[in-house]
Amino acid sequence: MSDEIPYEGLTPDVISDAVEMYGFETTGSILGLASYENRVYQIGVANGFVVAKFYRPGRWSTDAILEEHDFALELAAQDIPVVPPIVHDGASLHEQDGYRFAVYERRGGRWPELGTSEDREWLGRFLGRIHAVGATRRFTERPTLDREEMGARAAEHVLEGDWLPSHLVESYERVTEQLIDAVEQCFDEVGDYRELRIHGDCHRNNVLWTDDGPHFVDLDDCMNGPAVQDLWLFLAGPRDEMAAQLGDMLEGYGKFADFDYRELRLIEALRALRLMHYTAWITRRWHDPAFPRAFPWLGESRYWEQHVQALLEQRAALDEEPLAVVV
Repeated sequence: MSDEIPYEGLTPDVISDAVEMYGFETTGSILGLASYENRVYQIGVANGFVVAKFYRPGRWSTDAILEEHDFALELAAQDIPVVPPIVHDGASLHEQDGYRFAVYERRGGRWPELGTSEDREWLGRFLGRIHAVGATRRFTERPTLDREEMGARAAEHVLEGDWLPSHLVESYERVTEQLIDAVEQCFDEVGDYRELRIHGDCHRNNVLWTDDGPHFVDLDDCMNGPAVQDLWLFLAGPRDEMAAQLGDMLEGYGKFADFDYRELRLIEALRALRLMHYTAWITRRWHDPAFPRAFPWLGESRYWEQHVQALLEQRAALDEEPLAVVV
């Protein structure tokens, strides 16, 4: 397989053969699902559908992938609604034509609206249960939330890649330096915090909702980190609305796990890191043909103007007081 085109050899035959390795009889139906780091497909089988996930070559070590799988299986064993890989012949990770892959049950659902206090408390209860399990030990092969990687290195990568229009280079460089300093100040103010095993990329697209409540998918970014990292991405709207939303989630969360309220100071710092990291991630993956197709606006001056403006606004947000949450 090619490093420049990492999925060039992932043909329909390879995909079908991989699923049939599990003993499924495939029907020829293959539907690509929204995923950029990995390739994920819904595969028709004799009794319905399964989902096959093919890991990006070179991104994770095999041990790191297995640690992700073990975490998902550990959560599922506690009746926490995550979607774990199917274990076949005693293993959750297999290989086909050089591609490491796993197969999952297909579970439906809709993205959560979280429009009511009840739904937000429900979500919080399950996040608390996930973190109660996650706190029992740390990952050894998975990463720990890395502020330098998400901040300084991300900004350096964008600047070195000549992505910015010339009239924005100085502004981008100045605001990212200010953000990085402000992020460090936030973390210094909080001091030591508990690092536990977390989902790592917990947002609405990675939660599916049914009448029976939420279930969580895609632990591909699970890591050691602060609990609040799995909470803040669900917040939206003005500050008073976000405070109310977070209060509802923590009402449910607190029934199963303790929350360190000092971590509220980290919310805007984590948002700043995500803003820088997300754009750098796209540029790092540009050689993958899926990325120019999915993010064609990256080459437009307008995008970079909006991005710099968002960073400037985030710099101001870091000077505000943490959300005041009453539970």
